[in-house]
Amino acid sequence: MGIQWTPEFSVGLEEIDEQHKELFNRINVLLNACNQGQGKQIVGETIDFLEQYVKNHFGSEEKQMIKFAYPEYLPHRKEHQQFIESFSEIKERFEEDGPGLHIVVLTNKIVVDWLKNHIIMTDTKLGSFLKGKLSK
Repeated sequence: MGIQWTPEFSVGLEEIDEQHKELFNRINVLLNACNQGQGKQIVGETIDFLEQYVKNHFGSEEKQMIKFAYPEYLPHRKEHQQFIESFSEIKERFEEDGPGLHIVVLTNKIVVDWLKNHIIMTDTKLGSFLKGKLSK
């Protein structure tokens, strides 16, 4: 399946958009590795990278929210925390069962669907708010 970057995912801030593009790219690497039956090491390295990258990306967004007193900070942060918990499920399943179709299905269900919805529904609001603050 995978996830493709389209203009609808742009939040209008280059730093955040570039981080989202990198997330899309790495998710596709993970899905391709699983679909092609690549070794546990490659899939594991990609999951580890994604886990760290997501935490860094969320941290970057949350610093901006705090800096500019974003009124939706707490619900936005809660979404991030819920995602990290869900992503942990993928990592646990991978560690138990290794790479395979189940990782592809979980990644599409947990990561791809969540990320698309989060960017369109939540991050675009943050982007509009931050653009307003940064243009002053």
